[in-house]
Amino acid sequence: MFSKRKETPQIDPVQRELYEHARKRIVQKKRLFQHFIVFVVGSIFLVILNLLIGFGKEVTFFGIDWYAVVVICWAFLFVLHFCNVWLFHKFMGAEWTSNQMERLIAKQKAEIELIQKDVDLMYPKDELIKKKEEFIKKQQPKVIEEPKATGFNQIITMIAAAGENNALGKDNDLVWHLPDDFKRFKELTTGHHIIMGRKTFESFPKPLPNRVHLVITRNPDYKPEGAVVVNSMEEALEIAKDDPKPFIIGGGEIYKMGMEYADRIELTRVHGTFEADTFFPEIDPEIWIIENKELHGADERHKFGFTYLTYKKK
Repeated sequence: MFSKRKETPQIDPVQRELYEHARKRIVQKKRLFQHFIVFVVGSIFLVILNLLIGFGKEVTFFGIDWYAVVVICWAFLFVLHFCNVWLFHKFMGAEWTSNQMERLIAKQKAEIELIQKDVDLMYPKDELIKKKEEFIKKQQPKVIEEPKATGFNQIITMIAAAGENNALGKDNDLVWHLPDDFKRFKELTTGHHIIMGRKTFESFPKPLPNRVHLVITRNPDYKPEGAVVVNSMEEALEIAKDDPKPFIIGGGEIYKMGMEYADRIELTRVHGTFEADTFFPEIDPEIWIIENKELHGADERHKFGFTYLTYKKK
């Protein structure tokens, strides 16, 4: 069986302080009593030596025997010890110290009240509260609001995948298969307007879900299912004016028109040179700056390595 441990009783801090004070007083009194006994015995011993063998008579101070001077000095030290233990402690002990502290605290409180009155006169409370609230507001981080869905705050983005020679595709089809790039295209464009040419739209097996297809064509009789036909880039952007981020998705001629209107380019640069009949326009470094890049190496699902490049118009 387990033995029960005796718990040490907790001593109240006030009781501990009283106990320590009492213990110190007992030690002081004990030492004073010891000093008194040593003083009396020592003085009697010096007197006996002086009377029996004349000890101390050979040396005098101002006509007083040496032993008497020793006794007087010793008596002085004993009186100091006595005063420290009894008189000083009685008149300047714990109670006296406590009273002095209370007086000092009361005096400080009175001075603080006077200072507070002066502050209240100089700075009224209502005014201080107002200034405090203004200061707190300044310290709070500013909330940046998302651009409203208006044409003035649109971010028009061209999105494409092109080889090192700007190749886009051949015979209205891509010359590579990049599943991760298709996934990224879907994530970026879903929920937005996508602007394209007729050939690009016809390359889809069917309209892409959850996107508004705007097809630019000169053919007035072209009426495809699942798309809105427009005659120019301006007309397409006018229809997409309430979309904060419409995308221009190709092909080559549409990209050339879009260069004038685009704010960003999301380009997947496929690392390789390809034979093609459609090309992405050259990106002028004087106009565009690379804001972000992300490398994707070749693997079992991707025959070619590629890099996601985000361009921002200066």
